[in-house]
Amino acid sequence: MDNVCTVTSGDGTPIAYRRSGDGPSVILVGGALNTAESDAPLAKLLAPRFDVITYDRRGRGASGESGPYAVERETEDLAALVEVAGGSASVYGMSSGAALVLEATAAGVPITQFAVYEPPYATDPAELPGNAAYRERLMELLARGRRGEAVELFLSLVGMVPDMIARVRRSPTWPELAGLAHTLAYDNAVLGPGLIPADRLATIRTRAMVVDGGASPLPLRDAARAVAQALPRGRHRTLTGQTHEVAPHVLAPVLEEFFAA
Repeated sequence: MDNVCTVTSGDGTPIAYRRSGDGPSVILVGGALNTAESDAPLAKLLAPRFDVITYDRRGRGASGESGPYAVERETEDLAALVEVAGGSASVYGMSSGAALVLEATAAGVPITQFAVYEPPYATDPAELPGNAAYRERLMELLARGRRGEAVELFLSLVGMVPDMIARVRRSPTWPELAGLAHTLAYDNAVLGPGLIPADRLATIRTRAMVVDGGASPLPLRDAARAVAQALPRGRHRTLTGQTHEVAPHVLAPVLEEFFAA
Protein backbone atom coordinates (compact mmCIF):
# COMPACT_ATOMS: atom_id res chain seq x y z
CA MET A 1 0.00 0.00 0.00
CA ASP A 2 1.06 3.61 -0.51
CA ASN A 3 -1.54 5.71 1.31
CA VAL A 4 -1.15 7.95 4.34
CA CYS A 5 -1.72 6.20 7.68
CA THR A 6 -1.18 7.33 11.26
CA VAL A 7 0.20 5.71 14.38
CA THR A 8 -0.11 7.14 17.89
CA SER A 9 3.18 7.80 19.62
CA GLY A 10 3.83 7.36 23.34
CA ASP A 11 2.62 10.85 24.29
CA GLY A 12 -0.51 10.62 22.13
CA THR A 13 0.90 12.45 19.12
CA PRO A 14 -0.34 11.18 15.72
CA ILE A 15 2.54 10.37 13.40
CA ALA A 16 1.72 10.19 9.69
CA TYR A 17 3.47 7.59 7.58
CA ARG A 18 3.36 5.94 4.17
CA ARG A 19 4.17 2.34 3.36
CA SER A 20 5.12 0.83 -0.01
CA GLY A 21 6.72 -2.29 -1.37
CA ASP A 22 7.07 -5.78 0.03
CA GLY A 23 9.78 -7.61 1.95
CA PRO A 24 11.79 -6.89 5.12
CA SER A 25 10.86 -3.57 6.71
CA VAL A 26 13.03 -0.48 6.25
CA ILE A 27 12.14 2.86 7.86
CA LEU A 28 13.51 6.10 6.36
CA VAL A 29 14.20 9.03 8.70
CA GLY A 30 14.55 12.43 7.05
CA GLY A 31 16.79 15.33 7.96
CA ALA A 32 16.23 19.04 8.48
CA LEU A 33 13.34 20.62 6.53
CA ASN A 34 12.38 17.18 5.20
CA THR A 35 9.03 15.39 5.22
CA ALA A 36 7.98 11.93 4.06
CA GLU A 37 7.64 13.38 0.58
CA SER A 38 11.36 14.20 0.58
CA ASP A 39 12.15 10.49 0.95
CA ALA A 40 9.68 9.37 -1.72
CA PRO A 41 12.29 8.97 -4.54
CA LEU A 42 14.51 6.77 -2.36
CA ALA A 43 11.50 4.80 -1.10
CA LYS A 44 10.41 4.09 -4.69
CA LEU A 45 13.84 2.65 -5.52
CA LEU A 46 13.88 0.43 -2.41
CA ALA A 47 10.26 -0.75 -2.66
CA PRO A 48 10.88 -3.64 -5.09
CA ARG A 49 13.00 -5.32 -2.39
CA PHE A 50 11.68 -3.95 0.92
CA ASP A 51 8.57 -2.88 2.82
CA VAL A 52 9.51 0.81 3.02
CA ILE A 53 8.05 3.17 5.62
CA THR A 54 8.50 6.93 5.26
CA TYR A 55 7.06 9.35 7.77
CA ASP A 56 6.62 12.98 8.73
CA ARG A 57 8.65 13.60 11.85
CA ARG A 58 6.64 15.31 14.58
CA GLY A 59 5.69 18.88 13.82
CA ARG A 60 6.04 18.28 10.07
CA GLY A 61 3.61 17.54 7.28
CA ALA A 62 0.57 15.58 8.45
CA SER A 63 2.06 14.62 11.84
CA GLY A 64 1.11 16.40 15.03
CA GLU A 65 3.08 17.50 18.06
CA SER A 66 2.12 17.56 21.72
CA GLY A 67 3.64 19.69 24.45
CA PRO A 68 7.22 20.91 24.64
CA TYR A 69 9.67 19.22 22.32
CA ALA A 70 12.03 16.56 23.69
CA VAL A 71 14.36 14.22 21.83
CA GLU A 72 12.86 11.35 23.85
CA ARG A 73 9.50 11.98 22.18
CA GLU A 74 11.08 11.60 18.74
CA THR A 75 12.66 8.31 19.75
CA GLU A 76 9.20 7.19 20.89
CA ASP A 77 7.84 8.17 17.47
CA LEU A 78 10.40 5.95 15.79
CA ALA A 79 9.64 3.15 18.26
CA ALA A 80 5.94 3.38 17.32
CA LEU A 81 6.84 2.99 13.65
CA VAL A 82 9.06 0.00 14.41
CA GLU A 83 6.02 -1.53 16.09
CA VAL A 84 4.00 -0.85 12.94
CA ALA A 85 6.70 -2.68 11.00
CA GLY A 86 6.22 -5.76 13.15
CA GLY A 87 8.39 -5.12 16.19
CA SER A 88 11.77 -4.73 14.52
CA ALA A 89 13.11 -3.02 11.41
CA SER A 90 16.15 -1.82 9.53
CA VAL A 91 16.43 1.98 9.59
CA TYR A 92 18.12 4.59 7.43
CA GLY A 93 18.68 8.16 8.64
CA MET A 94 19.84 11.23 6.74
CA SER A 95 21.80 14.12 8.35
CA SER A 96 20.00 15.16 11.57
CA GLY A 97 17.77 12.13 10.97
CA ALA A 98 20.96 10.07 11.19
CA ALA A 99 21.63 11.53 14.64
CA LEU A 100 18.07 10.63 15.63
CA VAL A 101 18.59 7.03 14.47
CA LEU A 102 21.78 6.81 16.54
CA GLU A 103 20.02 8.18 19.62
CA ALA A 104 17.01 5.91 19.20
CA THR A 105 19.19 2.84 18.82
CA ALA A 106 21.20 3.78 21.91
CA ALA A 107 17.92 4.27 23.79
CA GLY A 108 16.89 0.69 23.05
CA VAL A 109 14.46 1.03 20.13
CA PRO A 110 14.49 -2.46 18.50
CA ILE A 111 16.38 -1.53 15.35
CA THR A 112 17.97 -4.64 13.83
CA GLN A 113 20.50 -2.76 11.70
CA PHE A 114 20.90 0.80 10.50
CA ALA A 115 22.63 2.96 7.93
CA VAL A 116 23.19 6.69 8.35
CA TYR A 117 24.35 9.37 5.93
CA GLU A 118 26.57 12.20 7.16
CA PRO A 119 25.35 12.82 10.73
CA PRO A 120 26.36 16.49 11.10
CA TYR A 121 28.33 16.28 14.32
CA ALA A 122 31.40 18.37 15.05
CA THR A 123 34.74 16.65 15.47
CA ASP A 124 36.64 19.73 16.69
CA PRO A 125 35.75 21.41 20.02
CA ALA A 126 36.71 24.72 18.39
CA GLU A 127 33.46 24.48 16.43
CA LEU A 128 31.29 24.52 19.54
CA PRO A 129 31.15 28.31 20.06
CA GLY A 130 29.85 28.69 16.50
CA ASN A 131 27.25 25.99 17.14
CA ALA A 132 26.14 27.77 20.30
CA ALA A 133 25.87 31.11 18.47
CA TYR A 134 23.74 29.47 15.76
CA ARG A 135 21.47 27.89 18.38
CA GLU A 136 21.00 31.21 20.21
CA ARG A 137 20.20 33.12 17.02
CA LEU A 138 17.85 30.39 15.76
CA MET A 139 15.86 30.38 18.99
CA GLU A 140 15.69 34.18 18.95
CA LEU A 141 14.32 34.26 15.40
CA LEU A 142 11.76 31.53 16.09
CA ALA A 143 10.61 33.23 19.29
CA ARG A 144 9.99 36.42 17.29
CA GLY A 145 8.12 34.54 14.56
CA ARG A 146 10.74 35.31 11.91
CA ARG A 147 10.45 31.92 10.28
CA GLY A 148 11.90 32.89 6.91
CA GLU A 149 15.00 34.33 8.53
CA ALA A 150 15.37 31.16 10.58
CA VAL A 151 15.40 29.08 7.40
CA GLU A 152 17.91 31.49 5.82
CA LEU A 153 20.11 31.15 8.90
CA PHE A 154 20.08 27.37 8.58
CA LEU A 155 20.79 27.46 4.84
CA SER A 156 23.78 29.72 5.43
CA LEU A 157 24.99 27.35 8.15
CA VAL A 158 25.06 24.44 5.70
CA GLY A 159 27.05 26.44 3.17
CA MET A 160 24.57 28.13 0.85
CA VAL A 161 25.80 31.46 -0.49
CA PRO A 162 23.46 34.50 -0.39
CA ASP A 163 22.59 34.35 -4.11
CA MET A 164 21.54 30.70 -3.80
CA ILE A 165 19.49 31.44 -0.69
CA ALA A 166 17.75 34.24 -2.57
CA ARG A 167 16.83 31.81 -5.36
CA VAL A 168 15.45 29.33 -2.83
CA ARG A 169 13.37 32.11 -1.28
CA ARG A 170 11.83 32.87 -4.68
CA SER A 171 11.08 29.21 -5.41
CA PRO A 172 7.64 27.56 -5.08
CA THR A 173 8.93 25.41 -2.21
CA TRP A 174 9.68 28.40 0.04
CA PRO A 175 6.31 28.50 1.87
CA GLU A 176 6.72 24.83 2.78
CA LEU A 177 10.26 25.41 4.07
CA ALA A 178 9.15 28.39 6.13
CA GLY A 179 6.33 26.26 7.54
CA LEU A 180 8.93 23.78 8.82
CA ALA A 181 11.17 26.45 10.37
CA HIS A 182 10.26 25.60 13.97
CA THR A 183 11.52 22.04 13.50
CA LEU A 184 15.06 23.35 12.96
CA ALA A 185 15.16 23.73 16.75
CA TYR A 186 14.22 20.06 17.05
CA ASP A 187 17.05 19.00 14.75
CA ASN A 188 19.45 21.10 16.77
CA ALA A 189 18.26 19.43 19.99
CA VAL A 190 18.85 15.96 18.50
CA LEU A 191 22.49 16.90 17.90
CA GLY A 192 22.93 17.93 21.54
CA PRO A 193 26.04 20.01 22.28
CA GLY A 194 27.30 19.14 18.81
CA LEU A 195 30.31 16.90 19.35
CA ILE A 196 30.16 13.21 18.42
CA PRO A 197 28.74 11.38 21.47
CA ALA A 198 31.42 8.70 21.30
CA ASP A 199 30.66 7.19 24.72
CA ARG A 200 26.98 6.90 23.83
CA LEU A 201 27.78 5.35 20.45
CA ALA A 202 30.09 2.81 22.07
CA THR A 203 27.06 1.26 23.79
CA ILE A 204 25.39 0.43 20.45
CA ARG A 205 25.94 -3.19 19.44
CA THR A 206 23.75 -3.03 16.33
CA ARG A 207 25.16 -3.72 12.88
CA ALA A 208 25.73 -0.32 11.29
CA MET A 209 26.98 1.45 8.18
CA VAL A 210 27.97 5.12 8.08
CA VAL A 211 28.06 6.69 4.61
CA ASP A 212 29.46 9.96 3.32
CA GLY A 213 29.87 11.64 -0.05
CA GLY A 214 33.28 11.95 -1.64
CA ALA A 215 32.48 15.54 -2.68
CA SER A 216 31.00 16.59 0.67
CA PRO A 217 32.75 19.15 2.90
CA LEU A 218 35.64 17.65 4.84
CA PRO A 219 34.06 18.21 8.30
CA LEU A 220 31.08 16.04 7.33
CA ARG A 221 33.37 13.34 5.98
CA ASP A 222 35.54 13.44 9.11
CA ALA A 223 32.42 13.12 11.27
CA ALA A 224 31.17 10.13 9.30
CA ARG A 225 34.45 8.29 9.72
CA ALA A 226 34.60 9.12 13.43
CA VAL A 227 31.02 7.91 14.00
CA ALA A 228 31.82 4.63 12.22
CA GLN A 229 34.90 4.18 14.38
CA ALA A 230 32.93 4.85 17.57
CA LEU A 231 30.31 2.19 16.75
CA PRO A 232 31.43 -1.31 17.84
CA ARG A 233 29.91 -2.86 14.69
CA GLY A 234 30.21 0.17 12.44
CA ARG A 235 31.58 0.21 8.92
CA HIS A 236 32.31 3.22 6.73
CA ARG A 237 31.48 3.75 3.06
CA THR A 238 32.18 6.71 0.78
CA LEU A 239 30.08 7.36 -2.34
CA THR A 240 32.38 8.87 -4.96
CA GLY A 241 31.24 12.22 -6.32
CA GLN A 242 28.29 12.60 -3.94
CA THR A 243 27.58 15.61 -1.74
CA HIS A 244 25.34 16.04 1.30
CA GLU A 245 22.43 16.05 -1.16
CA VAL A 246 23.05 12.42 -2.07
CA ALA A 247 21.42 11.11 -5.25
CA PRO A 248 18.80 8.44 -4.45
CA HIS A 249 19.81 6.28 -7.43
CA VAL A 250 23.39 6.15 -6.11
CA LEU A 251 22.42 5.53 -2.49
CA ALA A 252 19.68 2.93 -3.03
CA PRO A 253 21.91 0.05 -4.25
CA VAL A 254 24.27 0.60 -1.31
CA LEU A 255 21.41 0.45 1.19
CA GLU A 256 19.90 -2.57 -0.57
CA GLU A 257 23.17 -4.47 -0.39
CA PHE A 258 23.68 -3.64 3.28
CA PHE A 259 20.14 -4.31 4.49
CA ALA A 260 19.79 -7.54 2.49
CA ALA A 261 23.04 -9.04 3.82
